[in-house]
Amino acid sequence: MSCNAGKIDRALRIIAGVALIIWAIMSGNIFGYAGIILVLTGAIGFCPFYPLLGINTGCKTKND
Repeated sequence: MSCNAGKIDRALRIIAGVALIIWAIMSGNIFGYAGIILVLTGAIGFCPFYPLLGINTGCKTKND
C-alpha cells in the first residue's frame, strides 16, 4: 500500500470527515459516520479507489 493522496487532498478529507462525524452526532443520521472513512484515508494517505481510477494526487516516490 503506497501513498496516493497529496497534502491538500488529505487535509480536505480529514476536514470533511470530521464535519460529517459531527453532523452525524448532532443529527442522529448514521450515514454521517461515513466520515470515519474519510478521516482514516486522509490520515494514512491512501485511497483504495484511486488506483482503480488511475488517480494520484501528489505523493512523491523515491524516483521523482
